[in-house]
Amino acid sequence: MNSIPQSTPEQLIRRLEQSINHHDLEAMAACFASDYKSEFPAHPERAFQGHAQMKRNWTQLFAAVPDLHANLLGCVGDAQATMAEWAWDGRRPDGAPFAMRGVTVQGIHNDRIVWTRLYMEPLQEGSAGVDAARALNFPERAVEPAEPSPASEQSNGKFA
Repeated sequence: MNSIPQSTPEQLIRRLEQSINHHDLEAMAACFASDYKSEFPAHPERAFQGHAQMKRNWTQLFAAVPDLHANLLGCVGDAQATMAEWAWDGRRPDGAPFAMRGVTVQGIHNDRIVWTRLYMEPLQEGSAGVDAARALNFPERAVEPAEPSPASEQSNGKFA
């Protein structure tokens, strides 16, 4: 009895990369289980299940970015799950750049992706830097400095 060898998780993700770069929805669908689940942990309202919605989403993306190119920057995992780092680049029909960066985590069963969690975000160039991002996400509060505790005074400035 001959069995078809299963691909490694990296080979499966490379097939996905190639199908994205060829804008081949059928080849993309072949990388996923028919009932696979897609989640966006930072955007829970975007979650969906199945090939039909996946094809609608990628059809819209290919139309919005006709020269979309996916670059798999790295991939690690085992036979059950893998994590992939991506750079997705292209230009919109009006010439505006499109750039996404991030990580996807995939569950794998029988040589198919059965679930995906996407942590992809638009690339932000020319931002004000880490201090501006910190201020935006963690605004300062008017808090009085804490009084030193007796334990910290006894340590003579050394970690206890």
